[in-house]
Amino acid sequence: MWRNGASVAVVAIALVMAGGASAQTSGAGIPAADPAAAQDETADPVQSGDDIVVTGFRGSLAKALDAKKEETGSVDMILAEDIGKFPDLNLSESIQRVPGVALARDGGEGRTISVRGLGPQFTRVRINGMEALTTAGGADASGGTNRGRGFDFNVFASDLFNSITVRKTAEASTEEGSLGATVDLQTAHPFDYKPGFTFAASAQASYNDLAEKVSPRGAVMGSWRNADETFGVLASLAFTKRKTVEEGYSTVRWARGSAFAPGFESYLGTPCINVGAGGASGTVVTPAPAGCATVNAALHPRFPRYDYYINETERLGATAAVQWAPTPDTLITLDALYADFKATREEFYLEAPSFSVAGACTAASRLTNCGIADTDVTAATIANNILVAGTFNDVDLRVEDRFDELDTKFKQLTLNASQKFGNVEWTVLGGYSVSDHTNPVQNTITFDQFNVDNYQYDYTDGRAPTFNFGTANLTSPTSWVLSQLRLRAASAKNEYRTAQSALKWDVNDEFKLEVGAAWKRYDFETSELRRTNGTTSNQETTIPAAIAAIPLAGYSQTIAIMGQSFLAPNYHVAESLLSLRDPAAYGGAFRLGPEPALGNNSQIREKDLSAYFQADFKHDFDGVMVRGNVGVRYVETDQKSTGFGFVGGAVREVVSSQKYEDWLPSANLVIEPTDNFVIRAAAAQVMARPNLGNLTPGVSITVSGANRTVAVGNPQLEPFRAATYDLAFEWYFARGALLSVALFQKDISTFVQTLSSTGTFSSNPFGLPDTLAIAACGSLYPTTCNPASNNWTFNAPANTPGGRLRGFEINYQQPLRFLPGFLSNSGVLLNYTRVTSDINYLNGAGAVVVTAPLLNLSKQSANGTLYYEDKFLSARVSAAYRSDYLTTVPGTELGTTVQGTHKTFNLDASIQFTLMNNLKLSLEAVNLTDQYQDQYIEPGDLLSVYHHTGREFLVGLRFNY
Repeated sequence: MWRNGASVAVVAIALVMAGGASAQTSGAGIPAADPAAAQDETADPVQSGDDIVVTGFRGSLAKALDAKKEETGSVDMILAEDIGKFPDLNLSESIQRVPGVALARDGGEGRTISVRGLGPQFTRVRINGMEALTTAGGADASGGTNRGRGFDFNVFASDLFNSITVRKTAEASTEEGSLGATVDLQTAHPFDYKPGFTFAASAQASYNDLAEKVSPRGAVMGSWRNADETFGVLASLAFTKRKTVEEGYSTVRWARGSAFAPGFESYLGTPCINVGAGGASGTVVTPAPAGCATVNAALHPRFPRYDYYINETERLGATAAVQWAPTPDTLITLDALYADFKATREEFYLEAPSFSVAGACTAASRLTNCGIADTDVTAATIANNILVAGTFNDVDLRVEDRFDELDTKFKQLTLNASQKFGNVEWTVLGGYSVSDHTNPVQNTITFDQFNVDNYQYDYTDGRAPTFNFGTANLTSPTSWVLSQLRLRAASAKNEYRTAQSALKWDVNDEFKLEVGAAWKRYDFETSELRRTNGTTSNQETTIPAAIAAIPLAGYSQTIAIMGQSFLAPNYHVAESLLSLRDPAAYGGAFRLGPEPALGNNSQIREKDLSAYFQADFKHDFDGVMVRGNVGVRYVETDQKSTGFGFVGGAVREVVSSQKYEDWLPSANLVIEPTDNFVIRAAAAQVMARPNLGNLTPGVSITVSGANRTVAVGNPQLEPFRAATYDLAFEWYFARGALLSVALFQKDISTFVQTLSSTGTFSSNPFGLPDTLAIAACGSLYPTTCNPASNNWTFNAPANTPGGRLRGFEINYQQPLRFLPGFLSNSGVLLNYTRVTSDINYLNGAGAVVVTAPLLNLSKQSANGTLYYEDKFLSARVSAAYRSDYLTTVPGTELGTTVQGTHKTFNLDASIQFTLMNNLKLSLEAVNLTDQYQDQYIEPGDLLSVYHHTGREFLVGLRFNY
């Protein structure tokens, strides 16, 4: 069994009906009961009359390549045997084996994919023929709650699906909405198996070496098909439980001291700020001493800190299918799919928030937290305008305990029917799907300790910083005070309703016409609730007096992160002790409402009408087969967006509508100059609708920790539009072997960017009154949060010019039959993708800030697998590589250019033993390299997030009947 490391243009066998020569497997990802299974598992050739039939895994790859060769477009597939044969933690890790697909992880397992350099929002997913979208939540560093169009594949176990198809080129008959690829997921059907009863089951135990916990996994599938092969039913179930620990460091970005006016109080004994009577901050010393100007111009970590997460997930999935073929020309299929992805995550931090808090000090605030204006730099190492290391006095420390409960429930029902009338086929599809993600608990308790002297941080070794907490008493409850009670809840719901129909007419053996139409309604609804008093005022720092009087010893605990012990809140005790889930407690102090987070409360409805015409052709020109298709798709998009804004300082609902249309021509051409060589060419106009958060009308003003953000939406955004060109050369030089090169280019004409600027709220570009900022600051006003602070960030999406993306893929696979002896049972699968692009990124004034690649684009990605299979033994070693990619351009903070994620290399291995015909023992190892999630900031390759989750080892049994 392999995993995400393997990669191949088509890594799979086609599911085989009764009497097939290759091994069948179930939709549960485990071998189906096939009397010929024992024979099929061998890698040796079997004599059949005058033909040599290659069976086993090598035979399945050969059949898959035959299927790829016959495709008109650029299509890659993974089918059931291979999904089951890889130790995939979830569905995304199966898909990333396809050339050009790169994976992004959350909590140590795959979450989203990018295809040929285009990020998750540009990949459209269909399940059982209809478009669908699943979204989940994650840590803030991994994107948090998904409120976009990107598909979260970690909701599903790969065991639920028996085929995955990645379509990289467009056809008129393929629905619009993708710049990168369309991914088709197909669950198992009873007609995939021969008549009679088929049953398969698997059970595994997994062990994570960092969490030091054992967790169960299992899958079961049953299918029945009548002897007449006219009716069948199937059901499958998959369950996974997983517990991991994630630990490391983060900084919540780097910023200049000048971004938190008035900056550091002193530098190496030289005052930078005049101190007034009673210790209040006065004016900035002018002219600024040279040292003060230098240290305030240097980038420093906003939150130098230790991180420690505890993740627990449960993934349950079920499928059901009924198929009826009352006549040889009729097929009716009813599919049902259910998934429930539950998770809890507890995050602990030990940090120094002083470095990210602006504001003038008062005599009273100096006793608590007035931020960087109260911080003295007593020693410093400044290199290349970066405050790499330093010693500081009057530093405020914080410990956090954040607890999340998350749940995504997905349901889908589809009805598919096809009817042939001679040389005409009529197909219809109707379906409904809903993904309902809830994060009802996202609660954080923070303790602060003020005015610590001789605090030190040192980022000389960029990925292994050291901290010294000076005069702090980290373990005494009396040294800390309760500073914040953040209670939040979030949700994201996505619903699709689809109806479509098509007519296909085989005019003759060389020409086919196809016409079709589709209607789709998509509804998106998202919410975020926070502590509220009925206004937009921030209540998170408001602590009821009765709670402030409770000794911290009653709801705290001592924990250790990477050898450093400290006192931290104990959320599970505090939840009950402080009545955090009771909205009526303490005079309604814990009542939740949307007012403080209006920007994340919105609804979008899209109605799409489309129609297409496509002509398929093929002709033999003196032994040179030429085939392909041409067509055009028309689509009308009708959008209605609802959000909240401010009118005269009061909150008002804002509704906006727009309608636009697209004509999308496409052409695919295949030339076969010889029987084993294929040339493919394709061109198309494509479109992708803007991300959902950008379409929200109205204004959002949020203060969260040290972040002050003002965001506006733009419901009149035009979609992304591009012209795509593809050219591929494929040499099938031996049975089961392929060497191919694919070239691709996308000219993006219409793009969407979020234009950002920073400054004081009083000078905001949206004309908002200061009263709104004061309300958002809540009890932080006026000391550390006020309209005059220059650390407000203003975001607004806009259509901008795009750019060009181009690249190539090289794919090689070959069974190594030429090797001597048992080595002839081995084989190799390799692919490499290289992509480049240039986009001009703009600031809030519309000026070009930097020219850089597209977000989520890895310049290089590669996958490789070495395998061995015979009758009794199956072994795999798989590797996956992804180079650096950008996540934010330009950088969020002044002085930073970009934010991104560094390269990853994942190595996996597995071995499977056949104990008897129907029983196999498997041993698997996942993430043998213990790959770190390494997020960075430029300039200087500065640490943003550096986490790891450990290795996983699995042992299990697979049974089929």
